[in-house]
Amino acid sequence: MTETLFLTSEEIAGLATPAEYVDAVRDAYRQIGEGAPAEPRTKLVNADPPGMFTAYAAVLPETGAMGGYTYSAGFGETDAWFVTPLFDAESGEPLALLDGASMNPFKTGAAGAVGVDALAREDATSLALVGSGAQARGQLKATATVRDLETVWVYSPTKEHRESFAGDMNTELDASVAAVASAAAAVEDADVVVTATDATEPVFDGDLLEPGTHVTAMGQYDAGRRELDHATVERSTYVPDLRARATPEGDAGSFVSALSAGVVDEDHVHAELGEVVAGVEPGRETDEEITVFDSGGTGIETAAAAAMLYEKASAAGLGSTIEFAPASEALTGE
Repeated sequence: MTETLFLTSEEIAGLATPAEYVDAVRDAYRQIGEGAPAEPRTKLVNADPPGMFTAYAAVLPETGAMGGYTYSAGFGETDAWFVTPLFDAESGEPLALLDGASMNPFKTGAAGAVGVDALAREDATSLALVGSGAQARGQLKATATVRDLETVWVYSPTKEHRESFAGDMNTELDASVAAVASAAAAVEDADVVVTATDATEPVFDGDLLEPGTHVTAMGQYDAGRRELDHATVERSTYVPDLRARATPEGDAGSFVSALSAGVVDEDHVHAELGEVVAGVEPGRETDEEITVFDSGGTGIETAAAAAMLYEKASAAGLGSTIEFAPASEALTGE
């Protein structure tokens, strides 16, 4: 038998800072860029009862861990449940099982921030944020750890939501955070644009982007979801988290749409984010180019965050243990 640490969502909440998530996720993408394996999500959709079952994984050999997400959404409870298994990359033994709900916005936000750090101009100080939910909060907090933000403009369709979000973030960040009445008003003159929505249609006009802008789009994990229009994709140095997502059969919705329309071809993919972080491929090469990081959610940031949280929880004496039987003991046939 092997003892495995179980961590509740409550134990995980507040255990790490946004900067710690970003550091862990950046190192994980470097490992992927240097050849460690990761695959895009597998998603199974059911019509009756309606719901979705999803899984993805990554191996981080230098971290010494491997794992990912398995989660359901919808079905009878019309809710979502995030289960995060973490294994030892050398022995294969289960290290931990995490209730991954509370870490989700932070690990996803960290991936977005790594994209900003790798691709945005060093002197970027203004940010446009489209979205005002938990994921938008995670993206903004993480991005504020990699750039000295001075001004943040927030837009989401519901006036009360964007104003409440801006008020909260204005007290938490050094930057001035203000709600604006349209996506166009947010994007105009922004150095960095971050989209954190579940949109099925583009959320801003790509022709509004000034030369030198960086865009991080995190709500494009399905071929039917499109936060970015064709103009944004066509104008950009386009970098996905995993290249396999940006194919005709992939789930990078905005790119798949531009591909289908003949606006770009598969050669428009500049590099994977890990390749840029590892220095295998260049990132931004001029101050004038528009860059895009397409973040659809992977096991890379999930396994990295889980491993970091496992180490911190172990040091703090958090969690309870459960037992797993190895196959050598359990597969007895009796």
